[in-house]
Amino acid sequence: MVQMSHLFLYLSIMKTEGLTIKNGRLVNNRPNQMTGIQEASMYRQMMKRQYKIDSIADGIERAEMRKGLRLI
Repeated sequence: MVQMSHLFLYLSIMKTEGLTIKNGRLVNNRPNQMTGIQEASMYRQMMKRQYKIDSIADGIERAEMRKGLRLI
């Protein structure tokens, strides 16, 4: 019974949002959280990827325009 009282004390001190007790065990139902550095890194990678995609699309568009000028 001492362990259960420690568990309830622990749960009352910390935020219990997303935590449930199932069969006497603490279950974490919280979503995975990212640190600020991880989030910034993810956004930076997304921006780099989008830049590459835009560069390729711009190159294709320019090639199509040049092709059209040759036919005139």
